[in-house]
Amino acid sequence: MRIMTEQTAPFAGHSETVQAEWIDWNGHMNVAYYMLVFDHATDALLEHAGLGEAYVKDSGNSVFVAEAHVTYEREVMEGDRLRATTQVLDLDAKRLHILHRMYSGDGDDLAATNELMILHMDMRERRSAPFPEMQMRSLEQIFERHQALERPAQAGRVIGIRRNPTQ
Repeated sequence: MRIMTEQTAPFAGHSETVQAEWIDWNGHMNVAYYMLVFDHATDALLEHAGLGEAYVKDSGNSVFVAEAHVTYEREVMEGDRLRATTQVLDLDAKRLHILHRMYSGDGDDLAATNELMILHMDMRERRSAPFPEMQMRSLEQIFERHQALERPAQAGRVIGIRRNPTQ
């Protein structure tokens, strides 16, 4: 078991409670609201890195999600307290690759994961653009700390039906 320190722990910047209106016909949280919670976790990381709402308004830049993958590990129900952690998996001049983990309750009950590829955008040109130096330094510091973490099993998964070739 790896002991997480403040230096190596995933970013823990978001928590919220499952609302009654998020519950679907099956009696658990609807898939759309998993993405809402993960979007809030993304916002928390971006704010922490200096890429939040004020940055968007002041700079003429923003970020777009280019690709998203979600895994559902267990149901969550109305009133469950959710918390999300974020691990920076990779980073380059224009892209940020992250994986969120959603936990239910106070323990380590993994409920879902969300892997994202995020692009930094020049909103005037509507094209990808390099992160500004200050925000890049912030992201690099987070990424450097997260290098000590194990790569999540859910990262880089491909959707498909595995078939036995003899069947």
